[in-house]
Amino acid sequence: MTMLRATHLATVKSAVYDLRWEEFHVKRPARIVAVRPCLTGVSMRSAEIIDISQGGATLIVSTAVGLPKHYYLNILGLAYRIGCAEVYRHKERIGVRFINIMDPEVLRRVVRADFLIGNMEALEAKRAPIFRASAPATLELQK
Repeated sequence: MTMLRATHLATVKSAVYDLRWEEFHVKRPARIVAVRPCLTGVSMRSAEIIDISQGGATLIVSTAVGLPKHYYLNILGLAYRIGCAEVYRHKERIGVRFINIMDPEVLRRVVRADFLIGNMEALEAKRAPIFRASAPATLELQK
């Protein structure tokens, strides 16, 4: 009888990783807090959140060198540390999934705070003109 090399936890499915969440484009400063190898301390680095959802976020960092695959995300202005697992890394852009689904109230506060500080890029993206066919031969610009 052979034993499986994987544990029972390796086969557990989680809704956090299977669902697709509504993303909000924000431009919020944050910190990545990582535990150093052998629990010798904590390292922090600055990051910027460019989009966020209940299940994950996309971050921009100055450098990803030495960054582990699991860490905490601390959004400036909120007293929360969100556990993250890295999904992809492309140069300075990092995609993460949250270990636990973000509470909708916390997400609302992040998006609202971004709106209140005046993230003009996100506002312009939301206000981009949408063309809608109102008649077969004409296009109407909708604001």
